[in-house]
Amino acid sequence: MRGGQRNVREGLGCGKMKKIPDEIVQFLHAQAFVIVLTVDARGRPHASCKGIVEIDKNGRVYLLDLYKRITFRNLKMNSNFSIVGVNEHKFKGYCLQGRAKIIPVEEMDAALIEAWEARIATRITQRVLKNISGEKAHAYHPEALLPKPQYLIALDVENIVDLTPGHIGKGAL
Repeated sequence: MRGGQRNVREGLGCGKMKKIPDEIVQFLHAQAFVIVLTVDARGRPHASCKGIVEIDKNGRVYLLDLYKRITFRNLKMNSNFSIVGVNEHKFKGYCLQGRAKIIPVEEMDAALIEAWEARIATRITQRVLKNISGEKAHAYHPEALLPKPQYLIALDVENIVDLTPGHIGKGAL
C-alpha cells in the first residue's frame, strides 16, 4: 500500500455483502470488460465499459477507471452501482448489484495496480496472437495507449442476478 494509507480492502459499510460463487468469479475474470451502471443526478442510468481488476469472493469487486468523467461524477452523488458481464456465445451472464466507493489513486493498494498492468499486458498479447492468426481488428494496440488509472472503484456486492434465461439457467441467486 502507498504512503501508509488505510487498507482499502476493508468493508465499505454499505450493507451486507454477498459472497460471490467461484463460478461467477471465473466467469467475470474471463470477460475482456464488463458494463457498469451508475445513476445520474436526474435518476437516469449511465452505462460504461470497465475492466475488473480483482474479485474478493467475500463480496467485493475492484475496477480501475481510467477517466474521471461521468461514472466518477455519478458515484460521488449516488453509490448505487451495477456490473453486468455477458457471454453471448454461451448465452450466459450475471449482474452484480450493490454500493460502490471511490478510492483515490494515492490510497490504492499497489497490488491492484500491478494486477491491472498484468491484465493489460495479457490483452495486448491476445490481440497480437489474433492478428497473427488473421483476425485483424486494429492495426495498432489500443490497450497500449490507455492512460494510467485515475481512481479505483470498490463495489460491495449486495445482490447477484443470473441473467441466463430461466429455461436455460437457474434464475436469481
